[in-house]
Amino acid sequence: MSEPIKARIISTGAYLPEKILTNKDLESIVETSDEWITTRTGIKKRHIAAKNETTSDMGVIAAKRAIEKAGISYDKIDAIIVATITPDMLFPSTASFIQKKLGITSIPCFDIGAACTGYIYALVTAAQFIKCGAFKNVLLVAAEKLSAITDWEDRSTCVLFGDGAGAAIVSGERGNMEIGEFFLGTDGRFTDILNVPGGGVFCPASEESIKNKMHFLKMKGQEVYKYAVKYMCESAEKVLAKANISSESIDCLLPHQANMRIIKAVGKRLKIPQEKIYLNVHDCGNMSAASSSVGLDGVLKKHNGNQKILMVAFGAGLTFGSLLLEGMDNQ
Repeated sequence: MSEPIKARIISTGAYLPEKILTNKDLESIVETSDEWITTRTGIKKRHIAAKNETTSDMGVIAAKRAIEKAGISYDKIDAIIVATITPDMLFPSTASFIQKKLGITSIPCFDIGAACTGYIYALVTAAQFIKCGAFKNVLLVAAEKLSAITDWEDRSTCVLFGDGAGAAIVSGERGNMEIGEFFLGTDGRFTDILNVPGGGVFCPASEESIKNKMHFLKMKGQEVYKYAVKYMCESAEKVLAKANISSESIDCLLPHQANMRIIKAVGKRLKIPQEKIYLNVHDCGNMSAASSSVGLDGVLKKHNGNQKILMVAFGAGLTFGSLLLEGMDNQ
């Protein structure tokens, strides 16, 4: 009897746009200050995509970096999965655009719209395809151009978000970081606290919807904070229980980079010290699904060998999830 196939991460890649928007820059755009933003969010700057730079453009750069690092040819990629809430178009999928720009044909490509939890959802989805033997190598991309759906006159939201992309190659053939236990969830009762109301069939584009700024991101900040901490902690605790390990055995916690207050609250409840928590929120802001993908690229540059990395995220939907990555000593 053959051993079960393991899903492993071969490589990662990331891309951040060249333009940087600092808190000082925002002071000239809306009524705010560097002190106000830093105190409440921990964010100091964020990257902003160029006007003609699309989500797929950023995703392609991150994908090429992951593919090059993996040392595989494009024809060895069996599927492309993209996590995004800022697609190039409503359809076709952003994955289709990335496929075209990479020059890969025929393979299945699709998007996952799980907001800030999208990259964890994508990793879990890719792992299932690998474990059942359907695919050998899957390209994952999480890319967001949140600046395109940000109301730059709303100081409560425009200070939070940035643009970027990350990618990974998930394989059943090699790699030293195994995709382990996971937990995914959604609480659809709270779809009203974080959304973009316009653009879908609920509120199609019209003169009125544009006038009322219905195509920009809307958020009820206090409610989002409350549920973010609750669901991120609960999902992480369920993964630790499934893996039969304590939080003390975690080498690195990679939380969604929403803001420092949420991250600190999650770390405190999980009893994971700050020195074990990966942070890039101060340099990148909240990049939705791309936060976890860019973050994982940063984590794996620091952690090698037999390490345990706990990923946890929360987003609109309300979606939430956690995933354990376990190092395998370069097997």
